[in-house]
Amino acid sequence: MLSPLPVAALVTTAVLVLMLVELQLSSFNEKSLRAKGAVEPPDDVIGWMRVAYPGAFVLIGIEAAVGGPLSRNWVVAGLLLFGWAKALKFWAMAHLGSRWTFRVLVLPGAPLVTSGPYRFLRHPNYVAVMGELVAVAIALQAPLSGVAGIVGFGWLIWRRVRVEERALSGQTTARP
Repeated sequence: MLSPLPVAALVTTAVLVLMLVELQLSSFNEKSLRAKGAVEPPDDVIGWMRVAYPGAFVLIGIEAAVGGPLSRNWVVAGLLLFGWAKALKFWAMAHLGSRWTFRVLVLPGAPLVTSGPYRFLRHPNYVAVMGELVAVAIALQAPLSGVAGIVGFGWLIWRRVRVEERALSGQTTARP
């Protein structure tokens, strides 16, 4: 058994630091895309996502920190799943390249990406994000905030996918 406070603090801090690194890349790519004429669709839920995504991890960390001892096996299993989710996310990011951002920005005339994980999934990045939430909830054994975060953020992703699909509907399919 592991002491909950240091494990929760370490895992939550690591997740938030990775999120800040991703934010820097997203901001850089966003500026570049906007300079090239990328357009952002209306009705995006990015404002809510900016709060809900880190907030879910913080709540999971708090639930774990005030809970009882953590099972080493569940921590390891959750962290392995988190590594898988991050690998999927980085694979998706690599195939989107400079077109990857936190925002939905569509570069007119640019073909849809259909390589890498996009050969198998329409939205692999969102699958990875949900995997991150599930993984941290498992690792920190936080069922209440874990379920709340997964359901709440899952709803935001569902809304986000609808916005993204509308925005991408005029794009052509890339040739492999």
